[in-house]
Amino acid sequence: MLLLRQLKLPLLPLLPLRGCAGERGLLQPGSPGVKSKAGPSLMTTVAMPVFSTKNETKNQGILLGVVGTDIPLQELMKLIPKHMLGIHGYAFAITNNGYILTHPDLRPLYQEGQKRRKPNYSSVDLSEVEWEDKDDILRNAMVNRRTGTFSMEVKKTVDRGRRVLKMHNDYYYTDIKGTPFSVGVALSRGHGKFFFRGNVSVEAGLRDLEQPDVALADEWTYCNTEEQHEHRHLTQIQAIKLFLTGRRPQLKCDRELIQEVLFDAVVTAPLEAYWTGLALNKSENSDKGVEITFLGTRTGLTRTNLFVPADQLSNQDFLTAEDKEGVFNADHFPLWYKRAAEQVPGTFIYSIPFSTALENKSVVLASTAIQLLDDRKSPIVAAVGIQMKLEYFQRKFWTACRQCTALDGKCSISCDNEDINCYLIDNNGFILVTEEHSQTGLFFGEVEGAVMNKLLQMGSFKRITLYDYQAQCKEYAGSSDSARTLADPFTVVKWLLTELVIFLLEFNLYSWWNVDLSVKAQRSRGKTMMVPCDTEYPAFVSERTIKETTGNIDCEGCIRSFVIQQIPSSNLFMVVVDNKCDCSSSPPVTMDPIEIILKFQKDRKKPESCHPFHPEENAMECGSATRLSGALTAALLPLIAAAVSR
Repeated sequence: MLLLRQLKLPLLPLLPLRGCAGERGLLQPGSPGVKSKAGPSLMTTVAMPVFSTKNETKNQGILLGVVGTDIPLQELMKLIPKHMLGIHGYAFAITNNGYILTHPDLRPLYQEGQKRRKPNYSSVDLSEVEWEDKDDILRNAMVNRRTGTFSMEVKKTVDRGRRVLKMHNDYYYTDIKGTPFSVGVALSRGHGKFFFRGNVSVEAGLRDLEQPDVALADEWTYCNTEEQHEHRHLTQIQAIKLFLTGRRPQLKCDRELIQEVLFDAVVTAPLEAYWTGLALNKSENSDKGVEITFLGTRTGLTRTNLFVPADQLSNQDFLTAEDKEGVFNADHFPLWYKRAAEQVPGTFIYSIPFSTALENKSVVLASTAIQLLDDRKSPIVAAVGIQMKLEYFQRKFWTACRQCTALDGKCSISCDNEDINCYLIDNNGFILVTEEHSQTGLFFGEVEGAVMNKLLQMGSFKRITLYDYQAQCKEYAGSSDSARTLADPFTVVKWLLTELVIFLLEFNLYSWWNVDLSVKAQRSRGKTMMVPCDTEYPAFVSERTIKETTGNIDCEGCIRSFVIQQIPSSNLFMVVVDNKCDCSSSPPVTMDPIEIILKFQKDRKKPESCHPFHPEENAMECGSATRLSGALTAALLPLIAAAVSR
């Protein structure tokens, strides 16, 4: 629970005024966000009532108005010490009704980078992202504002939901005093409990930190440069230098984190000379197949070295803000760092990245974790990797396949043989190398369904069922749109009364008129549209203990054989399949989701304190806006009739 207190989640210094939101302000999730290059971002609204404090009216509860402000949730996330949470750790917060205020798995937009918000983005329940908690133990404890711990096995999806990591998480949670919300922290076992710390001089640390190949996590807070206006133009490295040299003592910085990042800068400094030497040695990379080398440490420090000019990179988004999963963010470590941490120490993990547009970027990423090993603790201190051209990687593979151990150097059978098909797949079943280039990046089961089914039966791969409660499904709004349902007189009356009650209660003419009619107009066009839904889909993971296996498949009387072998020190497998038999009648194994229908009732909890009225207030002066006069109601009825006619 000490870690929860160290999070220091910021709340505005609110005055203890009375209001229905509680003794302090009410944080409203899902306010319209600020727009940026990546699309709108979520805001949190802090609002509270303002009552008269004059001596003659102080006890009458006269409401003067409401004051509030909007805070980008991204700014709150920056204040969470990500380096203390470990590689897979994260913080999250929910409302008194169990809805998510902030969580790394919340997906409020239709697609990352788009500006369209999902219709239910502000009512995603905690149980819809922490779905392994079938009994809602964690959720209900947080809704009821308890303080405690909880543990469970989890399946975390990465790489746009196509891959899965199996972990054991420990959860720590408590309530946020003065608000109806609760905050939690999830720590993955094996990460975040121990870390390496060393001391270096300020002079040596700053010298290596200011090198051109060094960058710090943009969304991490080493020094608070937002609090004072004269600091807002500073980068984090500039702020650290001013703080350590004593020229800006008023800067608020995390001294412990700064000391650790200085140590990382000094320890990793020799890499710059080593990488530069490789770049100058033309024989090492004569065809410019390797494009980037990179390193990241637990403190958010990144070192990169380009082996080709920046404008010649095959994937120019890598290690930039455009590649959300490839850089240190406020709520997660880079994907290449997280996946490498789950591999056996000393092994490399290879993958073809999935881009936003699901296009093949023609690159392969390879990364490995750097782990300190002793008898008691084994913290992962960094991860290092390279980005190479896909064509270069494939050429290296085919060259290696043609090298045989026979005395005469000739292969009795090779991938050049027309009777066999050779594939190189990763531990999640995605194809990296095949003779048919159009199959690169596809799931192996879509290409060789019979072989994949056999691998699942033999235990070489495991199928893991996953759920997505924030999915979007296609719905064809044809002739059965909502306008036709109004043909029934009873439906018309029911709809009219419902809308009238909601209107009188909320008194929000614009949203009632604009949103409802726009939705009805959209459906009446008879087009396919995306609607919220719940889906179930599979992911696949290889069994690490199986290094090599063979199998036979009966394809309508023809026996088709295959062999699969793990590539040493990697997450890759070579699969050789006999193609003499036609197994096209076997259905493919796909990762396509299927829609599921779930009905459940979740516990909700109203704020503990509520002050809807004051015993001495004058009802004529306060709250009378909710009572509509007969003249106003008569004026509104034509508007309602017009809505029905449309």
